[in-house]
Amino acid sequence: MTRAPLRFVLALLVLAASVLSCGLTRPPSMNPPGDAQQDDTFEDDVVSARTLSEQFWKQQFARLGRTYRPITEFIPYSGSAGPSCGGQPAVPNNAFYCPVGHFIAFDRDWMEGLWSDMGDGSVYVIIPHEFGHAVQAQLRSTFQLNVQAELQADCYAGATLSGLVSGGALRAEPGDEDELLLSLEAAGDPTDDWLDPAAHGTAEQRQSAFAEGYRSGVGAC
Repeated sequence: MTRAPLRFVLALLVLAASVLSCGLTRPPSMNPPGDAQQDDTFEDDVVSARTLSEQFWKQQFARLGRTYRPITEFIPYSGSAGPSCGGQPAVPNNAFYCPVGHFIAFDRDWMEGLWSDMGDGSVYVIIPHEFGHAVQAQLRSTFQLNVQAELQADCYAGATLSGLVSGGALRAEPGDEDELLLSLEAAGDPTDDWLDPAAHGTAEQRQSAFAEGYRSGVGAC
């Protein structure tokens, strides 16, 4: 799995601008039950998304009689000052899983901007998606095309969120699922070019993959 920029999260910036222009307010929190929404911070959401995602996958691996290997590092960076991965430099406005070193890194300023403009749902899509790639690496999943790996990571992200909500670890408000699917709609590739080495899938493909995981669980991915 290469660490090409996530097109869908870049496209969230476009969606954020349209949301703000319509005068809508920040979406409801997806934080653990009992947390006061006004007390939520970006740092809290990032920690929760990471911690809960790993707890979810630890349980999934245990059910299969396997041991989940936690990522070695979870690295915030700014702009181009991020860690390299296999000799490739980090780029701004991105989040990525690096199989060389088994770590996840993200542009903190960029992700916090999404969190401020769109709500914490963006964090709970981006981070579980990257953990999906970490799981693929542990399972030694192989794909002929990059888009296949990306769509499975979308499916894993949906399954993760669904599992956390159904298990009571996260609180979901009415409309949250539609909001997450709207984010993926804004983020799809403009064309169905599966041979593009950076392809992530069209809006419909990404929505379908995420929804399949959300509604049917990991086994559907």
